[in-house]
Amino acid sequence: MIRVALDAMGGDFAPSCVVEGAVEAIREYDISITLVGIREKIEFYLDRFKYKKEKIEILSCPEIIGMHESAAIAVRKKPNSSIACGINLLKEKRVSAFVSAGNTGAVVCAATLYLGLLSKIERPGIAIIIPTLKGKSLIIDVGANIDPKPVHLLQYGIMAQAYVKSILDVGLPSVGLLSIGEEEIKGTEFVRETNRILKESNLNFIGNVEGRDIFSGKCDIILTGGFAGNIALKVTESFAEAINEFLKRQLKSNLLGKVGLLLLGKNLYQFRRSIDWSEYGGGLLLGINGIVIVAHGRSSSKAIKNAIRVAKEEVQNKVNEKITEEINQLL
Repeated sequence: MIRVALDAMGGDFAPSCVVEGAVEAIREYDISITLVGIREKIEFYLDRFKYKKEKIEILSCPEIIGMHESAAIAVRKKPNSSIACGINLLKEKRVSAFVSAGNTGAVVCAATLYLGLLSKIERPGIAIIIPTLKGKSLIIDVGANIDPKPVHLLQYGIMAQAYVKSILDVGLPSVGLLSIGEEEIKGTEFVRETNRILKESNLNFIGNVEGRDIFSGKCDIILTGGFAGNIALKVTESFAEAINEFLKRQLKSNLLGKVGLLLLGKNLYQFRRSIDWSEYGGGLLLGINGIVIVAHGRSSSKAIKNAIRVAKEEVQNKVNEKITEEINQLL
Protein backbone atom coordinates (compact mmCIF):
# COMPACT_ATOMS: atom_id res chain seq x y z
CA MET A 1 0.00 0.00 0.00
CA ILE A 2 1.21 3.50 -0.85
CA ARG A 3 2.05 5.66 2.17
CA VAL A 4 2.05 9.45 1.88
CA ALA A 5 3.66 11.88 4.34
CA LEU A 6 1.38 14.86 4.99
CA ASP A 7 2.52 18.16 6.51
CA ALA A 8 -0.11 18.52 9.24
CA MET A 9 1.07 22.02 10.18
CA GLY A 10 1.08 23.50 6.66
CA GLY A 11 -1.62 25.83 5.37
CA ASP A 12 -3.89 28.60 6.60
CA PHE A 13 -6.32 26.13 8.20
CA ALA A 14 -3.85 23.62 9.63
CA PRO A 15 -3.97 21.31 11.40
CA SER A 16 -7.79 20.96 11.47
CA CYS A 17 -8.44 20.89 7.70
CA VAL A 18 -5.29 18.88 7.01
CA VAL A 19 -6.27 16.18 9.49
CA GLU A 20 -9.82 16.09 8.15
CA GLY A 21 -8.48 15.80 4.59
CA ALA A 22 -6.26 12.91 5.64
CA VAL A 23 -9.20 11.04 7.16
CA GLU A 24 -11.30 11.65 4.03
CA ALA A 25 -8.44 10.38 1.87
CA ILE A 26 -8.00 7.04 3.67
CA ARG A 27 -11.75 6.49 3.51
CA GLU A 28 -11.87 7.11 -0.24
CA TYR A 29 -8.53 5.79 -1.51
CA ASP A 30 -6.46 2.70 -0.88
CA ILE A 31 -3.71 4.60 0.90
CA SER A 32 -2.05 5.13 4.29
CA ILE A 33 -0.80 8.42 5.70
CA THR A 34 1.88 9.69 8.05
CA LEU A 35 0.83 13.00 9.60
CA VAL A 36 3.91 15.07 10.36
CA GLY A 37 3.80 17.81 12.98
CA ILE A 38 3.10 18.58 16.61
CA ARG A 39 1.58 15.39 18.04
CA GLU A 40 -0.71 16.99 20.62
CA LYS A 41 -2.33 19.28 18.07
CA ILE A 42 -2.74 16.49 15.52
CA GLU A 43 -4.28 14.11 18.06
CA PHE A 44 -6.70 16.81 19.25
CA TYR A 45 -8.33 16.95 15.82
CA LEU A 46 -7.80 13.31 14.88
CA ASP A 47 -9.77 12.18 17.96
CA ARG A 48 -12.89 13.77 16.45
CA PHE A 49 -13.04 11.17 13.69
CA LYS A 50 -13.66 7.46 13.35
CA TYR A 51 -11.10 5.88 11.05
CA LYS A 52 -8.95 2.78 10.61
CA LYS A 53 -6.14 3.36 13.08
CA GLU A 54 -3.64 1.31 11.08
CA LYS A 55 -3.96 3.69 8.14
CA ILE A 56 -2.82 6.83 9.92
CA GLU A 57 0.33 7.29 11.98
CA ILE A 58 1.91 10.40 13.47
CA LEU A 59 5.51 11.54 13.30
CA SER A 60 6.02 14.15 15.99
CA CYS A 61 8.05 17.21 14.95
CA PRO A 62 8.25 20.21 17.31
CA GLU A 63 8.95 22.99 14.79
CA ILE A 64 6.82 24.85 12.24
CA ILE A 65 7.94 26.98 9.31
CA GLY A 66 5.55 29.91 9.02
CA MET A 67 4.19 31.21 5.72
CA HIS A 68 6.07 34.49 6.05
CA GLU A 69 9.48 33.07 7.01
CA SER A 70 12.45 33.18 4.66
CA ALA A 71 12.55 29.75 3.03
CA ALA A 72 16.30 29.11 2.93
CA ILE A 73 16.93 30.44 6.44
CA ALA A 74 13.99 28.58 7.96
CA VAL A 75 14.94 25.23 6.42
CA ARG A 76 18.49 25.57 7.81
CA LYS A 77 17.43 26.78 11.25
CA LYS A 78 14.49 24.39 11.69
CA PRO A 79 15.64 20.87 10.78
CA ASN A 80 12.85 19.48 12.99
CA SER A 81 10.06 21.30 11.18
CA SER A 82 7.12 19.39 9.71
CA ILE A 83 8.37 20.22 6.20
CA ALA A 84 11.94 19.06 6.78
CA CYS A 85 10.85 15.91 8.63
CA GLY A 86 8.32 15.01 5.95
CA ILE A 87 10.87 15.45 3.15
CA ASN A 88 13.35 13.31 5.10
CA LEU A 89 10.77 10.52 5.36
CA LEU A 90 10.66 10.56 1.57
CA LYS A 91 14.45 10.63 1.33
CA GLU A 92 14.65 7.59 3.62
CA LYS A 93 11.98 5.85 1.49
CA ARG A 94 9.69 5.39 4.50
CA VAL A 95 6.96 7.02 2.41
CA SER A 96 6.33 7.22 -1.35
CA ALA A 97 5.35 10.90 -1.53
CA PHE A 98 5.13 14.13 0.48
CA VAL A 99 2.26 16.64 0.47
CA SER A 100 2.31 20.13 2.00
CA ALA A 101 0.12 23.24 1.91
CA GLY A 102 2.76 25.12 3.87
CA ASN A 103 5.42 27.64 2.88
CA THR A 104 6.01 26.90 -0.83
CA GLY A 105 9.53 28.30 -0.83
CA ALA A 106 10.46 26.13 2.15
CA VAL A 107 9.03 23.01 0.51
CA VAL A 108 10.99 23.72 -2.70
CA CYS A 109 14.16 24.50 -0.75
CA ALA A 110 13.94 21.43 1.52
CA ALA A 111 13.09 19.12 -1.38
CA THR A 112 16.02 20.42 -3.44
CA LEU A 113 18.41 20.22 -0.49
CA TYR A 114 17.44 16.80 0.90
CA LEU A 115 16.21 14.92 -2.18
CA GLY A 116 18.28 16.54 -4.91
CA LEU A 117 17.35 17.15 -8.53
CA LEU A 118 16.91 14.71 -11.37
CA SER A 119 19.96 14.32 -13.60
CA LYS A 120 20.44 17.23 -16.08
CA ILE A 121 17.76 19.36 -14.34
CA GLU A 122 18.98 22.65 -12.86
CA ARG A 123 15.82 24.03 -11.21
CA PRO A 124 12.53 22.47 -10.06
CA GLY A 125 9.19 23.84 -11.23
CA ILE A 126 5.63 23.50 -9.95
CA ALA A 127 3.28 22.04 -12.56
CA ILE A 128 -0.51 22.11 -12.31
CA ILE A 129 -3.26 20.65 -14.45
CA ILE A 130 -5.92 23.16 -15.50
CA PRO A 131 -9.31 22.67 -17.20
CA THR A 132 -9.67 24.07 -20.73
CA LEU A 133 -12.37 24.26 -23.38
CA LYS A 134 -10.75 21.26 -25.09
CA GLY A 135 -9.97 19.13 -22.04
CA LYS A 136 -6.94 19.72 -19.83
CA SER A 137 -3.58 21.45 -20.10
CA LEU A 138 -0.51 21.73 -17.90
CA ILE A 139 1.13 25.00 -16.87
CA ILE A 140 4.64 25.20 -15.39
CA ASP A 141 6.09 27.01 -13.42
CA VAL A 142 3.57 28.53 -11.01
CA GLY A 143 5.87 29.59 -8.21
CA ALA A 144 8.99 27.49 -7.58
CA ASN A 145 11.50 29.53 -9.58
CA ILE A 146 10.73 33.24 -9.94
CA ASP A 147 13.96 34.16 -11.73
CA PRO A 148 14.59 31.36 -14.26
CA LYS A 149 16.93 31.20 -17.21
CA PRO A 150 15.68 30.24 -20.69
CA VAL A 151 17.32 26.81 -20.38
CA HIS A 152 15.22 26.14 -17.27
CA LEU A 153 12.03 26.56 -19.30
CA LEU A 154 13.40 24.15 -21.92
CA GLN A 155 13.93 21.64 -19.12
CA TYR A 156 10.41 22.33 -17.82
CA GLY A 157 9.07 21.66 -21.30
CA ILE A 158 10.81 18.28 -21.53
CA MET A 159 9.59 17.23 -18.07
CA ALA A 160 6.08 18.48 -18.80
CA GLN A 161 6.02 16.58 -22.09
CA ALA A 162 6.75 13.31 -20.29
CA TYR A 163 4.15 14.13 -17.65
CA VAL A 164 1.40 14.98 -20.15
CA LYS A 165 2.14 11.87 -22.19
CA SER A 166 1.85 9.76 -19.05
CA ILE A 167 -1.02 11.41 -17.16
CA LEU A 168 -3.15 13.00 -19.91
CA ASP A 169 -2.33 10.36 -22.53
CA VAL A 170 -1.38 12.87 -25.23
CA GLY A 171 0.92 11.37 -27.86
CA LEU A 172 2.83 14.50 -28.90
CA PRO A 173 1.93 17.40 -26.59
CA SER A 174 1.97 20.91 -28.06
CA VAL A 175 3.99 23.48 -26.13
CA GLY A 176 3.39 27.23 -25.87
CA LEU A 177 5.37 30.01 -24.19
CA LEU A 178 3.37 32.55 -22.18
CA SER A 179 3.98 36.08 -23.44
CA ILE A 180 2.21 39.39 -24.15
CA GLY A 181 1.76 38.61 -27.84
CA GLU A 182 2.00 35.77 -30.31
CA GLU A 183 4.77 37.41 -32.34
CA GLU A 184 8.34 36.27 -31.70
CA ILE A 185 9.50 39.86 -31.13
CA LYS A 186 7.01 40.37 -28.27
CA GLY A 187 7.95 40.05 -24.62
CA THR A 188 11.05 40.62 -22.53
CA GLU A 189 14.55 39.62 -23.60
CA PHE A 190 14.11 36.52 -21.43
CA VAL A 191 10.94 35.53 -23.31
CA ARG A 192 12.49 36.17 -26.72
CA GLU A 193 15.58 34.10 -25.89
CA THR A 194 13.42 31.31 -24.49
CA ASN A 195 11.36 31.35 -27.68
CA ARG A 196 14.53 30.91 -29.74
CA ILE A 197 15.76 27.99 -27.63
CA LEU A 198 12.39 26.25 -27.73
CA LYS A 199 12.20 26.63 -31.53
CA GLU A 200 15.54 24.85 -31.84
CA SER A 201 14.51 22.03 -29.48
CA ASN A 202 12.80 18.72 -30.24
CA LEU A 203 9.64 19.82 -28.46
CA ASN A 204 6.42 20.36 -30.40
CA PHE A 205 6.70 24.12 -29.85
CA ILE A 206 3.89 26.19 -31.40
CA GLY A 207 5.24 29.61 -30.37
CA ASN A 208 4.06 32.28 -27.96
CA VAL A 209 0.62 32.13 -26.35
CA GLU A 210 -1.17 34.90 -24.49
CA GLY A 211 -3.06 34.99 -21.22
CA ARG A 212 -6.34 34.60 -23.11
CA ASP A 213 -5.10 31.24 -24.41
CA ILE A 214 -4.62 29.65 -20.99
CA PHE A 215 -8.11 28.12 -20.87
CA SER A 216 -8.76 27.90 -24.60
CA GLY A 217 -6.91 24.61 -24.99
CA LYS A 218 -4.65 26.08 -27.67
CA CYS A 219 -1.78 23.95 -26.43
CA ASP A 220 -1.23 21.06 -24.04
CA ILE A 221 1.64 22.69 -22.13
CA ILE A 222 2.17 26.33 -21.20
CA LEU A 223 5.66 27.36 -20.11
CA THR A 224 6.35 30.43 -17.97
CA GLY A 225 8.57 31.69 -15.19
CA GLY A 226 7.37 31.23 -11.63
CA PHE A 227 6.64 34.93 -11.06
CA ALA A 228 4.23 35.35 -13.99
CA GLY A 229 2.90 31.82 -13.55
CA ASN A 230 1.97 32.36 -9.93
CA ILE A 231 0.20 35.63 -10.70
CA ALA A 232 -1.73 33.99 -13.55
CA LEU A 233 -2.72 31.13 -11.24
CA LYS A 234 -3.94 33.40 -8.42
CA VAL A 235 -5.89 35.62 -10.83
CA THR A 236 -7.67 32.65 -12.40
CA GLU A 237 -8.47 31.14 -8.99
CA SER A 238 -9.92 34.45 -7.83
CA PHE A 239 -11.90 34.88 -11.05
CA ALA A 240 -13.35 31.36 -10.78
CA GLU A 241 -14.49 32.04 -7.23
CA ALA A 242 -15.98 35.37 -8.29
CA ILE A 243 -17.89 33.81 -11.21
CA ASN A 244 -19.34 31.22 -8.88
CA GLU A 245 -20.47 33.90 -6.42
CA PHE A 246 -21.84 36.20 -9.15
CA LEU A 247 -23.87 33.34 -10.59
CA LYS A 248 -25.24 32.33 -7.20
CA ARG A 249 -26.25 35.90 -6.35
CA GLN A 250 -27.96 36.41 -9.71
CA LEU A 251 -29.94 33.18 -9.52
CA LYS A 252 -31.10 33.96 -5.99
CA SER A 253 -32.06 37.56 -6.76
CA ASN A 254 -35.61 36.80 -7.94
CA LEU A 255 -38.21 34.06 -8.09
CA LEU A 256 -37.44 33.10 -11.69
CA GLY A 257 -33.77 32.74 -10.84
CA LYS A 258 -34.58 30.54 -7.83
CA VAL A 259 -36.72 28.30 -10.03
CA GLY A 260 -33.87 28.16 -12.54
CA LEU A 261 -31.51 27.20 -9.73
CA LEU A 262 -33.70 24.22 -8.89
CA LEU A 263 -33.99 23.18 -12.54
CA LEU A 264 -30.26 23.50 -13.21
CA GLY A 265 -29.45 21.25 -10.26
CA LYS A 266 -26.84 18.72 -11.39
CA ASN A 267 -25.58 20.86 -14.29
CA LEU A 268 -24.82 23.76 -11.99
CA TYR A 269 -23.05 21.42 -9.59
CA GLN A 270 -20.87 20.07 -12.40
CA PHE A 271 -20.08 23.62 -13.55
CA ARG A 272 -18.98 24.62 -10.06
CA ARG A 273 -16.79 21.54 -9.81
CA SER A 274 -15.11 22.28 -13.14
CA ILE A 275 -13.91 25.71 -11.96
CA ASP A 276 -13.18 24.75 -8.35
CA TRP A 277 -9.39 24.71 -7.87
CA SER A 278 -9.72 22.49 -4.80
CA GLU A 279 -10.88 19.66 -7.07
CA TYR A 280 -7.41 19.58 -8.64
CA GLY A 281 -5.56 19.12 -5.34
CA GLY A 282 -2.05 20.46 -5.75
CA GLY A 283 0.87 20.92 -8.10
CA LEU A 284 3.65 18.40 -8.66
CA LEU A 285 7.15 19.73 -8.01
CA LEU A 286 8.78 18.53 -11.23
CA GLY A 287 12.54 18.01 -11.34
CA ILE A 288 12.87 16.72 -7.78
CA ASN A 289 14.15 13.21 -7.10
CA GLY A 290 10.93 12.21 -5.39
CA ILE A 291 7.17 12.85 -5.50
CA VAL A 292 6.41 16.16 -3.78
CA ILE A 293 2.98 17.82 -4.05
CA VAL A 294 2.61 21.54 -3.27
CA ALA A 295 -0.96 22.32 -2.21
CA HIS A 296 -2.58 25.75 -1.97
CA GLY A 297 -2.04 27.62 1.29
CA ARG A 298 -5.82 28.10 1.58
CA SER A 299 -6.52 24.41 1.08
CA SER A 300 -9.76 23.05 2.51
CA SER A 301 -10.08 19.45 3.66
CA LYS A 302 -11.35 18.61 0.14
CA ALA A 303 -8.28 20.19 -1.45
CA ILE A 304 -5.99 18.26 0.92
CA LYS A 305 -7.81 15.02 0.11
CA ASN A 306 -7.37 15.66 -3.61
CA ALA A 307 -3.71 16.60 -3.18
CA ILE A 308 -3.19 13.21 -1.55
CA ARG A 309 -5.01 11.59 -4.48
CA VAL A 310 -2.66 13.38 -6.90
CA ALA A 311 0.36 12.11 -4.93
CA LYS A 312 -0.97 8.55 -5.10
CA GLU A 313 -1.53 8.82 -8.86
CA GLU A 314 1.98 10.16 -9.49
CA VAL A 315 3.50 7.27 -7.57
CA GLN A 316 1.37 4.70 -9.40
CA ASN A 317 2.19 6.21 -12.80
CA LYS A 318 5.93 6.24 -12.04
CA VAL A 319 6.12 9.81 -13.26
CA ASN A 320 9.75 10.46 -12.33
CA GLU A 321 10.93 7.35 -14.17
CA LYS A 322 9.16 8.51 -17.33
CA ILE A 323 10.50 12.05 -16.95
CA THR A 324 14.04 10.67 -16.59
CA GLU A 325 13.62 8.68 -19.81
CA GLU A 326 12.45 11.82 -21.65
CA ILE A 327 15.34 13.89 -20.27
CA ASN A 328 17.90 11.30 -21.39
CA GLN A 329 16.44 11.32 -24.90
CA LEU A 330 16.14 15.08 -25.38
CA LEU A 331 18.91 16.66 -23.24
